Amino acid sequence: MNPELVLLSVEDGLEKYSVGKALGVALFVWAVVFAVLFIIFVCIRLFGAAVGAATRKPAETPAAAPAAPAQAAAEDPGEEFSSGSLKLKGCDEKTAAMIMAIVSDNTGIPLNELIFKSITLVEEK
Repeated sequence: MNPELVLLSVEDGLEKYSVGKALGVALFVWAVVFAVLFIIFVCIRLFGAAVGAATRKPAETPAAAPAAPAQAAAEDPGEEFSSGSLKLKGCDEKTAAMIMAIVSDNTGIPLNELIFKSITLVEEK
C-alpha cells in the first residue's frame, strides 16, 4: 500500500500530498476556523458590554440624592408598586383592603403579585 494520500492528480499539473502534509493542512484550516470564531466571540462580548453600558442608568451622586425618604420612595419604582387602578363599587377602602388581604392569605399568593381590577359589594336578596 502506498503511504501517500493522493488528493490531486499529477497529470493535471497538481501535486501529491503526503499523509503528514494533508494532516498539517487540515490542522491549519481548523486553527483558522477557530481563530475566526474566537474573534467573532470577542466582538460580540465587546458589543454587548458597550450596549449594556450605554443603556444602564447613571449612578446617582450623593449630592443629587433626594433629602427626604418620602421623596426617595416616590422616585424609586421598586419601593412603591402600582399595577393600575382599582374600582370600588359599593364598598369603602378599609373593606377592600381587608378583602385583598384575605384573598392573598387564602391563595398563598403575595399581595404585591395580585392584581385587583374592581371590588363590588354584592347585596343578598
